[in-house]
Amino acid sequence: MNKRKRFVLTIAIGICLLFAWASDVHAAELELPGINLPDEPRAVGNTVTILLLLTVLSLAPGILIMMTCFTRIVIVLGFVRTALATQQMPPNQVLIGLSLFMTLFVMAPTLSAVNETALQPYLAGEITQQDALRLAAGPVKEFMAKHTREKDLLLFLDYAGAERPADVQDIPFTALVPAFAVSELKTAFQMGFMIFVPFLVIDMVVASVLMAMGMMMLPPVMISLPFKILLFILVDGWHLVVKSLLMSF
Repeated sequence: MNKRKRFVLTIAIGICLLFAWASDVHAAELELPGINLPDEPRAVGNTVTILLLLTVLSLAPGILIMMTCFTRIVIVLGFVRTALATQQMPPNQVLIGLSLFMTLFVMAPTLSAVNETALQPYLAGEITQQDALRLAAGPVKEFMAKHTREKDLLLFLDYAGAERPADVQDIPFTALVPAFAVSELKTAFQMGFMIFVPFLVIDMVVASVLMAMGMMMLPPVMISLPFKILLFILVDGWHLVVKSLLMSF
């Protein structure tokens, strides 16, 4: 038994030494790559520009949610599904996809203005990068300021101690973006309340009828769900909801 243990221990030590030798040889052959910045200022500027571009792309979902009409659309569509009480129908993928394409449709004039006034002149070399960013911010600020309540905007301006801007272009993004998001949330919840009311009436009527019939053990949601879907179909609900969202912009 002792000889067997010694044999196993010897083999284990040999394997450990073999792995240690192989790792040393492999580490000696490998050279860790370094980051060498070019000496020319223009090349350094291009490198920094690429890093900033990658940073902006990583923030693209936040920009989409906070600076476009996506928030209002997706919240209202979510309220529609909740009011219908259809659980996961339509699924989240459908609601998000519809919200994205509606957002592109609503934001198309703004994106076209950014492309014409900022992107194309910059690609043609007619303006600098700073001028392109300043010109691109103009249409975006106009869209956001148009749908931002003055009360919400003044809240962030007063908190930051900033002066009241004389023009839309003078509003800083640090105050405009959260004010726009708060205003969109209020508008979306107002529209969601109006959507809930008719379905709530159906639930109350069905619950009253079931209680009058003594069927208190039967969940009212099971009975009211077909009636709510039927009402939604008869009034062409999806068309009305989408039309209301488009008209709100």
